[in-house]
Amino acid sequence: MKNLSKLKSKFIPVNRPKVFSNDIKSVVKVLRENWISGDGPYVKKFEENFAKFHKKKYAISVSNGTAALEVALKSLNLKKGSEIIIPAFSIISTALCVVKNNLKPILVDVDLDTWNMNPEEILKKINSKTKAIIITHIYGFPVDMSRVLKIAKRKKIFIIEDAAEVIGQRYKNRLCGSFGDVSTFSFYANKHITTGEGGMILTNSKTIFDKSKSLRNLCFGSGNNRFNHEDIGWNYRLSSLQAAMGISQLKKINYLVKRKREIGKLYYSYLKHNKFIKIQDQSIKYAKNIYWVFGVLIKPNKKFDRDLIVKKLLKKNIQTRNFFYPMHKQNIFKRLKIFKTKIKLPNSEFLSRNGFYLPSGLGITNKEIIYTCKVLNTILKK
Repeated sequence: MKNLSKLKSKFIPVNRPKVFSNDIKSVVKVLRENWISGDGPYVKKFEENFAKFHKKKYAISVSNGTAALEVALKSLNLKKGSEIIIPAFSIISTALCVVKNNLKPILVDVDLDTWNMNPEEILKKINSKTKAIIITHIYGFPVDMSRVLKIAKRKKIFIIEDAAEVIGQRYKNRLCGSFGDVSTFSFYANKHITTGEGGMILTNSKTIFDKSKSLRNLCFGSGNNRFNHEDIGWNYRLSSLQAAMGISQLKKINYLVKRKREIGKLYYSYLKHNKFIKIQDQSIKYAKNIYWVFGVLIKPNKKFDRDLIVKKLLKKNIQTRNFFYPMHKQNIFKRLKIFKTKIKLPNSEFLSRNGFYLPSGLGITNKEIIYTCKVLNTILKK
C-alpha cells in the first residue's frame, strides 16, 4: 500500500457525489434569471427531457423519490384496503407509500443472486384483492421484468416501477423505468444523476399524469377557484434550481453509467478471490450490473461478522452502510401490526444481517477504491 499511504488519514465517505462545472453554471444561470420556484420553463424542460430519454409520454417532477411513490400510488385511485405486493428487502419508502394511502402491503422475498423480487414469489401472493405490484430494482441489477409483465398482464394488475437506484440501467436493452404503468425515480445525492433532492414520475396514461400533477401541487383548483381544493394532495414540487441541475446532469447520463460500471469492475477485480465474502457478478443473462452501490455479503463463519468488519473499516476512515432492514422487522411496522408476526422471509433477513456496501459515489477515485479493497482484504485475513 506504499503509493496509497496518504489515504490512511483521509476519510472516504460512503457516497461522494459528482458535480460538474456546467452543473454549477446551470444553477447560477437560473438564479440570475430569477426562476427559483417550483414552476417555470426549467422544470418543464427537465420533465420533457427525462420523459423523452425513457420514451414515455408524460413526466411529473416531485421533491424526492418517496414523494414520487406516494403520488404514483395515489394516482391509481385504488379502493381502500387493496393489496399491493412489494419486496421485503427495500428502502422503507416502498412500504410507507402503501400504508399512507390506506392500502395493504404484501411482502415477497428476494433472490439471493440479484437481491431482487422473485417473480415466482410474486405469483404466489396474488389474489382477488391484489391491485398492484411495486417493482423495486435493487442496488445494481433489474428485476426480471419479462416474467413480471406476463404476471401483471394475466392478472390485470398495475405495475409501479421504482427505478430510483438504476437510472440509465437497461433490461434487455430497454431502459428501466419505462416498463411500469407508472414509474418513479429519485435524484438524491447518491443517485446516478442528482439534483440534491428530487424525484420524477413517468407514465403513458393521461389520467395518471393529470392526477399526479394535481396531487404534487396541493390539488389546487383552476382559475378563480384556485384555493378551493378537490382532493388531499401534497406540496411536492421540484424547484427550478433543482431542475436546472437535473437538465445538466441528464446530458451526462451515459458517461455516469459508464463510470459506475468502472467503479464496480475495479472493486470486483480486487475482491473476487476473497473466500470470506460473496459479491455479485458483473452481468447476468438479461442485464449488466450498473453498481448503484457495490454490495458485499459476509459468508457465515465463526471468525468474522458483518458488524465487526464495518467497525474495523470505519477505524480506517472508510465509511460503509449496512444493507436495507427487512420490512417485517421494522419497529414501526411491528407497533402498527402491519405484517403477520410469524412471517418468514429468509433471503431478505440473510441479506440484511450479512450485507453492507462500500464507498460507491461517483466522486470516488480509483486510488480510494484500491485502498478500500486492500484494507478489507487485510481485515479478512487476520
